[in-house]
This record gives sequence, structure tokens and C-alpha cells, in this order.
Amino acid sequence: MFIQVVAILLALGLLMFFAYRGYPVIVFAPIFTLLAVLISGLALMPSYTETYMVNAANYIKTYFPIFLLGAIFGKVMELNGAASSIAQTIVKGLGSKRAILSVILACGVLTYGGVSLFVVAFAVYPFASAIFREANVPKRLIPGTIALGAFTFTMDALPGTPQVQNIIPTPYFGTDAYAAPVVGIIGGVLVFAAGLIWLERRRKQAELAGEGYGTNHKNEPELAADQQYPNIWLAIVPLVLVLVFNYLLSRGFLTVNNWYSEELLKTFNIASVKAVSSTWALIVALCIGIVAAICINVRQVNNKLAAGLTAAAMGALLAIFNTASEVGFGNVVKTLPGFKVIQNWILGLSSHPLISEAFAVNILAGVTGSASGGLSIALEVMGKQYMTAAQAAGISPELLHRIASMASGGMDTLPHNGAVITLLAITGLTHRQSYKDIFAITVIKTLTVFLLAVVISIF
Repeated sequence: MFIQVVAILLALGLLMFFAYRGYPVIVFAPIFTLLAVLISGLALMPSYTETYMVNAANYIKTYFPIFLLGAIFGKVMELNGAASSIAQTIVKGLGSKRAILSVILACGVLTYGGVSLFVVAFAVYPFASAIFREANVPKRLIPGTIALGAFTFTMDALPGTPQVQNIIPTPYFGTDAYAAPVVGIIGGVLVFAAGLIWLERRRKQAELAGEGYGTNHKNEPELAADQQYPNIWLAIVPLVLVLVFNYLLSRGFLTVNNWYSEELLKTFNIASVKAVSSTWALIVALCIGIVAAICINVRQVNNKLAAGLTAAAMGALLAIFNTASEVGFGNVVKTLPGFKVIQNWILGLSSHPLISEAFAVNILAGVTGSASGGLSIALEVMGKQYMTAAQAAGISPELLHRIASMASGGMDTLPHNGAVITLLAITGLTHRQSYKDIFAITVIKTLTVFLLAVVISIF
């Protein structure tokens, strides 16, 4: 049994190491999966074709529309200038005295409106750089500021956020994107407040030390003086439409739960509409948002639409296949003899399902360097156990959803995380210069999740 546990830990360690080194997960996840299978003495080819590939394909089938439409929506909001208009308005409106707060809010509005995290980083960075320079705030604080605004409370805490981390738990727990709204709002406010306090403290320390924006930086953006952006009220229309229709289709009078009869759904092997309703609602909402985003600046979008759609599709394909590879990895691992030991260890960290779930999701998100990947593996492997334990303890599935979603955005932002690496590349900074603040935000987010889980377990 020791060798079989080592096989799993070795495979996980190698996957983490190669992901950190920048190697494609799509290539190496199946290789390390089969290494674990080989060491465990199980059949290689059936494990690959019938477990790994089947589960990876099922994940793609379920979530590809969200990845694709989310990427397209973000790209169109970038092409039509709406994302930049929103960022510019918020940053300039609050001014240089509130430089950090303005960047956080700009990122938060865009992320909560459905714009992908990478597009948010690209859209906000030029304005963040300008306002930080004007306020004489060190540039090295920009990545931590963007991370707080885009990677935390609006990604997975606030109810209704259309980011995929808030959608993944829905089929496992029969919930929707608005699960446990009170807990989500409280958690989001705590993360926002604690993160802002940390960053402002860091700014004041730099000010006392006489450190300014700095010189000789890489990737310094240039804002064109004659750049024209859509009016702010027009720019936010697509975001509002996504949020409104996502709610109406999830819980409002247009709910997709009433669109089809149970008899019809059974012909498509859909046992319960709750398993797909959140995905359907978000698909329709994003389509409405995309059409609106194109319409507010047709001429500007039309000139770049073909190239933009290609870039969005390629980005969506890479993201979904990376995550699906990790899901396939997790599903093979859970069939290995040694996994029972690891599973019992994780479940044994706490007798309360919410605390145990927070541990499981955080650990796997940290190992894989992916919020969606770690969340998917944890719920694929242990979702049923947590649901059973929660029902026995009288805990709402909505709480399982919200804690799992928020936990995925905790330790995922370790140094090998793809979003962290991309963010540092966009800003022209290094891990040595800026990762300390990103890690602080990571710790704040992780502690907040456990605080919520412990408080809920007490009451």
C-alpha cells in the first residue's frame, strides 16, 4: 500500500513541477496518470481510454460552451473598447489618491460582469500603470492589486458570478450560481477588506521608505491620448445583461427549469434539470451579452472580429483541455488502490464536511495550480461523500457549493499558477518583485474560507 500511495504522490508532484516549469498539462497529465497506474499494477490502456479520456471528454462536453462563450464575450468587450472604458472611468473617477482601490474595483466590476480573468488583466493594466505612476505608488504592487480584484471575491464568492469556478459545483450539489448568497457576500466583503488593508499597508511602507513608482520597468504601456472609448453607461450594458439574464434564467420568471417537460428531458438522458440548468442559464446569458457587446460598437468590432474570435476560441480550447486533462487525471487516481488512504486522510482532517471540503479543494487547487482544475478533481472524487455527509448533518447543499467554490480560489494562486505567470508577464514584473503580495492575497482568501467553514460548523 505504501508504494501505491507513493505512486499517486509522485504523479501529483511531477504534474505540479512540470506545470510550474511551463510544460503543457495537456501532454503531461496523461503521462503521469499512466505512470501512477503502472506503479500501482493496474491495466494501462483501459485506464487511459475508458477512464481518463471518458471523464475528460465528459468535462469538455459539460463546460466547453461556458469556456468558449466566456472567452468570446471577454474578447468582444476588449475589441469594442467597453472593458477599457469601464476601467478608465473607475480609475480616473476615484483618482490617484485611491489608486489601489480604483484598480480593485475596476477588476471586480469586469470579472463579476463575466469578462475572463486574462482579458481583465490586459484591459486594466494600462490604466493601473498610469494611476500608480501618478500617485507614485510602486509598480510592484500592481499584480497583487489586480489579483485581489479579479482572482478572489468576484471570481467565486459573490453570488451569481458567471465565472466557471462558480458553475462547476452546480451539477454535483443540484444548486445554481446564486447558492448561499449571504455566506458568499460576507466572505467576499472580508476578502476585499482584508486585501485592501494589506495593500494599503504595503503602499504606506513604500512611501515612508521613499520608494516611488520606479524606473527602467519592462512592458510599460502607452495610453494613446486620442483613444476613443464607448460611453460608460453604454459600456456596462453587456455586463448588466449577462447578470440580469443569468438571474432570470436561474431563479426568475424565465427560469430554464420550466422550459422542457421531464418526459422530453429523459429522452436526452437528463435525470434532473438541476444538473444542467445553471449551464443553460449562463449559455443564454452570455450569448445575449455577446450580441449586445457587438452592437454597441459594430464598426470597431467588425474590423477585428475574425481575428478576435480565432484568438478567443484558441484560448478557450487551451483552457478547457488543460482543465479536462486534470479532471481525467483525478478520475484515474481515484480508481487506484492507494487513493483510499489519501482520501481517508483528507476526510479525517475534520469530521465536519464543510471544513473537510475546504481542505480537499484547497490542497488539489494548490497542487494543480488551477482553481477550476482542483475544484473539478475534488468534486469528481469526493463530491458524493460530501453531499451524503452534509445531508446527514442537515447542511444545505448551497453551503457545500459556496465553500467549495471559494476554496478553489485559495491556494490555487501558488507560483506555478497559469494566471499568476500570465499576470506577471503582462505587467513586466517577476515573482521576486511582486509575488509576495499575490501570496498575501492567497493566504487571506484561504483563511477566510476556513473561517467561514468553522463558523458555520459551530452554528
